[in-house]
Amino acid sequence: MSAENPWPLRVVSKKIGDWLARLGEVWTEGQITEISHRGRTVYMTLRDPSAEVSMRVVDFTGAAAACDPPLRDGAQVVVRAQAQWWDKNGSLSLHLREIRQVGLGELLARLERLKKLLAAEGLFAAERKQPLPFLPYRIGLITGRASDAMRDVLKNAKARLPAADFEVREVAVQGMKAVTEVCAALAELDADPDIEVIIIARGGGSMEDLLPFSDETLCRAVADTVTPVVSAIGHEPDTPLLDYVADWRASTPTEAGKKVVPDLAEEQRGLNISRTRLRQTLGAMLTRESDALAAMRARPILARPETMLEARAEAIDNLTHRMRARMDSRLERSTDELGHLRARLRSLSPQFTLDRGYAIVTDVGSGAVLRDAADADTGERVRIRLAAGALQAEVIEKTEMAEHRANTEKVEQEEGR
Repeated sequence: MSAENPWPLRVVSKKIGDWLARLGEVWTEGQITEISHRGRTVYMTLRDPSAEVSMRVVDFTGAAAACDPPLRDGAQVVVRAQAQWWDKNGSLSLHLREIRQVGLGELLARLERLKKLLAAEGLFAAERKQPLPFLPYRIGLITGRASDAMRDVLKNAKARLPAADFEVREVAVQGMKAVTEVCAALAELDADPDIEVIIIARGGGSMEDLLPFSDETLCRAVADTVTPVVSAIGHEPDTPLLDYVADWRASTPTEAGKKVVPDLAEEQRGLNISRTRLRQTLGAMLTRESDALAAMRARPILARPETMLEARAEAIDNLTHRMRARMDSRLERSTDELGHLRARLRSLSPQFTLDRGYAIVTDVGSGAVLRDAADADTGERVRIRLAAGALQAEVIEKTEMAEHRANTEKVEQEEGR
C-alpha cells in the first residue's frame, strides 16, 4: 500500500468493519434522545449527557420493546451492544443486545458515590469557598430561556438595588444539552473580568429534571472557576451536588436575587443611623471639651496669666539678690584670704629678708651661697646681694662659729640690760 498502489475505499471500509468486529460487545451508558419504531426494529440515539457525543443504536432483537416502563426520550439507560460498521455508507452504529433502564434507586446510589468522591477530593471543603462581593460591579446569570427563575432573580435583585447590572446567559437547564450549555456559559462568564459573581438558577422539578446539576463535569467546572458561584436550583428540599460545590447555596432563585446584592434602602437606613450616631457622638464630645475649656479659662491663673509671671519674676529677683550677696561675700572673703596669703608669701620671700637689712653672700667663682664663715678663705672675693643692688668684697677676717656665738650672746646680754 502506497501512493502509487492505494487501497480501494471499499477495502478501507471493510478493514474498519473487521477491526470493529474484533472489539466485541461492550456495556455503555447514556441518555435516549430520539426513539422511533419501524415494524419490529427500534432506532434510537444514545447520547452522553456530559459531552457532545452521540451514537445511533439499532435494536433488531425486541429488547427495547420489552422494557417496562416503555422507553421514552430522556430516559437514562445502560446497554450491551456490538459496534457495527456499514461498509456502503461508512456509518457506525451499535446493535443492541440488552438494555436496562436506570431506576431511581440506582440513580440515587450513583449520586451518593459521586458525592463521596467529590467530598474526598475536597471540592466541598469550606476553606476553598470564596466570599461573595458586597457590591458586585456586574453579575452573571445562567438560567433557562424565559424562565420564572430568571424573572425571580432579576426582580428581587433590582428591587433591592435598581442599578444592579446582569449579564444573562439563557441555556437549556434540563435534558441532553443542559450540562454542555451550562458549562459553556459558565466558562464564558468566568473569563469576563467584569463579572464578580455568577448565579446558576433553575426552578423546581423532579429529580430526573435536576440531574444535570449533579453531573460530575458541571461540578468540577464550578469548582475550577475563579469567580464566586451561587447555586440556586429548585426549591428548599432540592439539593443537587452543585449546591455542595458552589461557594454559596441559595434555597430558591428568589433568595439568590436577594443575596448577591445589598438592600439599598436598608443600607441607606443603616447609613442614616450611623450618621446620626456619629453626629450625636461628635456633638457630645464637642460639648464636653467646650465645658472643660470654659472651666480652664475660669481659673484665676488663666483669667490673669500675668500673675504667674509676676510670681516667677519676684522669685527670680530674690534668687538674683541672694546670688549677688553670696557672690559679694565670697569675693570679699577670697580677697581677704588673698591678702593674707600675699602677706605670708612676702614674709617668706628672700627679698623681704633683704629689705629688713640682711644680705646674701655668694662665692664669686662658684656662685654658691655662703652659710658658714669656714666656707670662705681670707682674701677670697665674695658677692654681697643687698635689698637694692649688690657689692663685691674681699674677705680680710673670719669669725668662727664658737667665737660668733660668744659675740652673739654678749650682744644679747647687752641688749637685755
